[in-house]
Amino acid sequence: MEKLQVIGARKLRGNIKISGSKNSSLPILAATLLSNKKIEISNLPKVRDIKTMLLLLSSLGAKIKQNSQYNSITIENSKNIKTFASYNLVKTMRAGILVLGPLLARFGEAKVSLPGGCAIGARPVDIHLKALSKLGVKYKIIQGYVHAKAPRGLIGNKIRFSKISVGATENLVIAACLAKGETTLYNCAIEPEIKDLINFLKKMGCNIKFSGKRIIKIKGTQNLQNVKYKIMFDRIEAGTYMIASFLTGGNLKICNVNPKIINTEIKILKKIGAKIKIKQNEINVSGKNEIKNIKLKTSPYPGFPTDLQAQLMVLLCKSNGQSVINEKIFENRFMHASELNRMGAKIKVFGNKAIIQGNIIFKPAELMATDLRASVSLVLAALTAKGKSIINRIYHLDRGYENIEKKLRNVGANIKRIS
Repeated sequence: MEKLQVIGARKLRGNIKISGSKNSSLPILAATLLSNKKIEISNLPKVRDIKTMLLLLSSLGAKIKQNSQYNSITIENSKNIKTFASYNLVKTMRAGILVLGPLLARFGEAKVSLPGGCAIGARPVDIHLKALSKLGVKYKIIQGYVHAKAPRGLIGNKIRFSKISVGATENLVIAACLAKGETTLYNCAIEPEIKDLINFLKKMGCNIKFSGKRIIKIKGTQNLQNVKYKIMFDRIEAGTYMIASFLTGGNLKICNVNPKIINTEIKILKKIGAKIKIKQNEINVSGKNEIKNIKLKTSPYPGFPTDLQAQLMVLLCKSNGQSVINEKIFENRFMHASELNRMGAKIKVFGNKAIIQGNIIFKPAELMATDLRASVSLVLAALTAKGKSIINRIYHLDRGYENIEKKLRNVGANIKRIS
């Protein structure tokens, strides 16, 4: 099994180009099932979750041509698409459930495995299923599979989500595109990745608009068309490397980004003490100042993202006092804290609250990744530790970070993959 070896205590300096967004690519790939037209998608990140989603689409009958040189694909879906999504492909990523909406919308039936992914807390699909039932879907869960049918096809309705859910919002927006009549979704997630999905669907010919901050209206259509679309940048990858620059006292230019989309993250890092200069498509982050302590909670966009919580925790271990993080999205997302404590951190976890003592010096250690964002937090900590650290189970890391060793080596890190 592959591991990462990191020899730390080096400042990162140089340019890092941010890849396309994993969290944007996955729902957009699922949404291609709505159409039998030619679809070209570019700026896909080369990460494991994308490979898994492409395998899933292929297993359903999609014809996919890849151009790895340009991180792009061409998809053509015939009328003979299958409606069975196997556990073997869905088990490693929660985004597999996103094929449920388009399959039901186009074919009126689907059998989809309950999803897997990171073990960071409950990610129930009941919000997806209850909302789909209001579009006319009948479903049962049998031996780990959702068996769903829409006997009269999907029919538009007014639906209020019981809580803000990115996945449920994506699934319902996609499904409603082919539903008869109009669907209005209330209490929607409004993450940039959802807006990217909506922009893609609109280019495909779907009729979607925001009619309030968290209200989305969709008028069903059958008139879809060929489309070419470029995926947005990965804002979590951008935030990770911004933190890495500040953490190591380095100076990184983060390229291929839209700074407006990550305004919250920029404000937080400035508040903590990072020096940040912003240009149209790039952000320069230097970390020569002291790191200030802070109290912070994760929350749905435009709040601070849960996917950057672990990385920020590493930074706060080096702050000049006690910091507090309240995790408001998932109930089991502090598993990295125990591994950081093995490196010398002083973190105490009380339910969804973590208290982080600052002014610590990370020590090298052999470490175990537990999920995607936890794994990268261990890489960040190892970058500051004087000596050799080994990070195990990096298949988590490969799910969401493209060429992380190469990108870090190019800016001065001593990091390599070993068996």
